[in-house]
Amino acid sequence: MEELLRVENLSYAYPDGQQALKDINLTVYKGDSLALVGPNGAGKSTLILHFNGIIRGDGNVSFLGQPIDDKNLKQVRSRVGLVFQNPDDQLFSPTVFDDVAFGPINMGYDEAQVNDAVTKALELVGMSGFEKRSPHHLSIGEKKRIAIATVLSMSPDLLVIDEPSSSLDPKGKWDFIDFLKHLSWTKIIVSHDLELVESLCKRIVVMQKGSIVADGLTADILSDKKLLVKYGLARPERQL
Repeated sequence: MEELLRVENLSYAYPDGQQALKDINLTVYKGDSLALVGPNGAGKSTLILHFNGIIRGDGNVSFLGQPIDDKNLKQVRSRVGLVFQNPDDQLFSPTVFDDVAFGPINMGYDEAQVNDAVTKALELVGMSGFEKRSPHHLSIGEKKRIAIATVLSMSPDLLVIDEPSSSLDPKGKWDFIDFLKHLSWTKIIVSHDLELVESLCKRIVVMQKGSIVADGLTADILSDKKLLVKYGLARPERQL
């Protein structure tokens, strides 16, 4: 299998001295659909911020065999698409077109390439025709789709999505799950929602207090009742 992302012996402490990550080792392969799960404060969101160099700790993080550093940071951020939990953190332009075009423009695309990238990204998320709409007047589900379009417009190799089902009602959640199923990218999904994880991910990495405590197939992790109880996770009731 082709290796996309490798994390080796990664530790990170916040400026106040709080240890957020401790000796993390993780490999992500092309085609993976991987979930990061664990309680609040486990270090999940801190870890994914290392995947495109937003923050950097002690240890090594490499993408396609190259260490993430100042020399390749712009390229890595175009190829590792990070989607935040709150889409309002990602949508800041007056129109949907401007938000989705922001990345391609910064990457130096010409006008025709920008227009093509925006059109294709909006088609992928089912939001064609929304180009002139204000993102701030959309529903939460629509905003989440546009946030994903902002990273798809740069044709990433890896899609990292933080808590995709947060703030969605039950119908909206399952509609969004169905939508995510059709995105063929290598995906890392951070979530507390084990129904979503069971539906979308073949592999689960469990984090606790800044460390990885389990890494395995979704079916194996979710059938391990002792592990689920030990780390405060609940077995999904919904049988798919």
